[in-house]
Amino acid sequence: MNHPTIKYLQEYLKSKDFQDGDPQPYFLKLVEEVGELSHAIFMGAPHASDDNIKGSIEEELWDVMYYTLCIANEYGIDMEKWIKMKEDYNNKRYNSGAKYDPQ
Repeated sequence: MNHPTIKYLQEYLKSKDFQDGDPQPYFLKLVEEVGELSHAIFMGAPHASDDNIKGSIEEELWDVMYYTLCIANEYGIDMEKWIKMKEDYNNKRYNSGAKYDPQ
C-alpha cells in the first residue's frame, strides 16, 4: 500500500479543487469542519470501519486536513517545506527531545 505524502495530497487537491488565489471559501469550510470534528469527538462518534467512514472521527479529520491543504494551495505554500521548520521550532521550544526526520 502506498502512503500519500503531503506534497501528493496538495497536488491532488489542487487538481480537483482550486479557487485561484481565494482562500476565504476554504477557510469558512475549515471552520465548519472543525466544528463537526468537535461535535464528533464530544458526542462519541464511532470510528470508521473498512466499509464505512460516514459520521466518523476519521471522516471529520480528513475534512479538516482537506481544507487546511486547500488553504495552503491558495497561498502557494508547500507544507512539506514548512513542517520540518515548525517541528524543529516546537521541539526546541518545548524541549521534547524528539527529532523530526522523515525518511
